[in-house]
Amino acid sequence: MEEKQTQGTHKVTLSGRHSGTITGVSDVLSFDEREILLETGMGMLTVKGRELHISRLTLEKGEVDIDGMVDSMIYSDSRSQKKENMLGRLFR
Repeated sequence: MEEKQTQGTHKVTLSGRHSGTITGVSDVLSFDEREILLETGMGMLTVKGRELHISRLTLEKGEVDIDGMVDSMIYSDSRSQKKENMLGRLFR
């Protein structure tokens, strides 16, 4: 059985703020064209921008390819981000 690559290996590669690859992803919690929320081995990763798309998702390998204009990438503690995200969804 193949083991997930999310344990210990995490890498973000961004080319020209328009396309990138993120490894070490264990889950995609939410996404739309302005924000992608990923759970990684290093905590929650929020990618914000415009016209964002997930062009490839391979959770078995822990890999995500994204396209679009990336404005920011923010790491946060997974527990506090999940609580904040759930409340934010309730009150949108």
